[in-house]
Amino acid sequence: MPAKKKSAKLLRCPTCGMLVRFNDEDFPFCSDRCRKIDLGKWASGVYKISSPVLDPEVLEDLGGLTGDRGEDQNNNE
Repeated sequence: MPAKKKSAKLLRCPTCGMLVRFNDEDFPFCSDRCRKIDLGKWASGVYKISSPVLDPEVLEDLGGLTGDRGEDQNNNE
């Protein structure tokens, strides 16, 4: 059996879409310029890591995912 060739892993730069190799210096970006553009988007709030909006009433229905199990509420009645 012939030995399998290792193929270079190619991905696309998230900023401009240019092909980038895994072992490139600026991976996953194609250049320092694209890296800085991406950083600027994070800094200016274009990119955000969202989190779910948790309504207290919904949490109560789900069993109090906040860690409060309602033990204090039952004792106050």
